[in-house]
Amino acid sequence: MTNNTLTNQMENTVEAKMLTGERAMFFAHDSQIQDCTFADGESPLKHASDIDVAGTNFRWKYPMWYAENVKVADSVIFKDGRAGIWYTNDITVRDTVIEAPKNFRRCTKVSLENVDFTDASETLWHCSTVALNNVRAKGDYFLMDSSDLKISHLTLVGNYPFDGVKNAEIRSSRLISKDAFWNAENITIYDSYISGEYFGWNSRNITLVNCTVESHQGFCYIDNLVMKNCKILNTDLAFEYSRVDIESTTPIQSVKNPLGGTIRAPAIEEVIMEEERVDTSRTTIITDAKHKEGEK
Repeated sequence: MTNNTLTNQMENTVEAKMLTGERAMFFAHDSQIQDCTFADGESPLKHASDIDVAGTNFRWKYPMWYAENVKVADSVIFKDGRAGIWYTNDITVRDTVIEAPKNFRRCTKVSLENVDFTDASETLWHCSTVALNNVRAKGDYFLMDSSDLKISHLTLVGNYPFDGVKNAEIRSSRLISKDAFWNAENITIYDSYISGEYFGWNSRNITLVNCTVESHQGFCYIDNLVMKNCKILNTDLAFEYSRVDIESTTPIQSVKNPLGGTIRAPAIEEVIMEEERVDTSRTTIITDAKHKEGEK
């Protein structure tokens, strides 16, 4: 049976089939795909629209490009399904494992819930209107140059994430990531844990609320950095050339040459203010005298 014949004979449901060959269900639409395997053929669901996919395995390259209105559940994109979902609009993926890197490029209206990315390298690039809930990802360069993000309960292990991101709200997440949020704009992070060097360079309008962070030479070159009720741990040479409004509930290891604003902390072990580099009168530093004297 040719691929075209298979597509033409579909009557809404394709179930428990092994589908092979290039473009196995090209232009599939208004269909349910249940317990199938796509193998040995590129672009099986290219230009698909209005499809529900469940319990299905994707074992080859480019599974869904140029697709529209897609729902995927309880499925697996295996390692060879790389570059799996590109140029796709309105896709929901839940309870799924994605082994392949370079997934989701230039997509819009992406919703991911309870998804595991075992190799998230270069994933979710240039996407817009993205919602992530209970997503686990391991890999570098996650979510580059994407915009309008709503993220909750993300666990990420990987460097250089969120480079160039705009308009993101992140809640209750754990990011083990150096060089996170470079060149980013309009980012708000609540109730999260972030560990990694050089957080947030060359960004603007970054707000952290009730977060725990540690970052060697972090929070530098930021225009309008706000930290409310945060724990700033193991962080040195912070805030260099940044405009800040900082409220730390823990002592800060060292601060260097902020451009201006206010820094409040129980104590700061070292303050480096070089008058030849910055106008030191623009920065107010408030510490707890009792803490400094070692009183309880």
